[in-house]
Amino acid sequence: MSARSASELQILEAEVVACRQCARLVEYRERIGREKRRAYRDCDYWAKPVPGFGDPNARVLVLGLAPGAHGSNRTGRPFTGDASGNFMYPILFRANYASQPTATGRDDGMKLHDLWITAAVRCAPPDNKPLPAEQKCCQQFTLRELAALKNVRVIIALGKFAFDAYLAAVAAEGHAIRKGDYRFAHLAEYAMPNGIKLLASYHPSNQNTATGKLTVAMFELVFARARELTLA
Repeated sequence: MSARSASELQILEAEVVACRQCARLVEYRERIGREKRRAYRDCDYWAKPVPGFGDPNARVLVLGLAPGAHGSNRTGRPFTGDASGNFMYPILFRANYASQPTATGRDDGMKLHDLWITAAVRCAPPDNKPLPAEQKCCQQFTLRELAALKNVRVIIALGKFAFDAYLAAVAAEGHAIRKGDYRFAHLAEYAMPNGIKLLASYHPSNQNTATGKLTVAMFELVFARARELTLA
């Protein structure tokens, strides 16, 4: 990675963490950080926008929905400290994308290899449902992140919200796309006009994994396919 790209990511992280543009999200994330969940009453909640993290030279980028109220909003790192992360990181570890199978906090020693993880919306939203205007506000960060991560070849969109957010980002880059040409389905795969391969997956939410809508085997296939695409 060039020094310029590294600087761009550092500047972006600082701007993301400092962002207070969406009043509803600011109020919610900070209130959750004060009230806390009983199980985490002794924790100091992050309660700020959550920046992306991983390998700056990554060829694969995982795009999630938004931070969980008591997961990323507590720990300050994507998919860290909640059921979704507990499901995902062991799979990333076995696929050689993560240095360890458990993710508990920003200082737990986790390193990602050839992978970057971020979200379409950077603040925890009420009911886990960002408003369209909130997603649009965060799009500036997504576009700058994608521009700085110059080696990314594959985007894994976790859930339809992230899938649609990436389509909107591609359109915002200036590419003419018809949304109707891209149908969300698990393991759906598209060659995007910007040269990126878009790979869709069900989100590893507790709702999906506890009901069997998304199994370990199904999620392992996503990252196996991503690896294949980076080697093609």
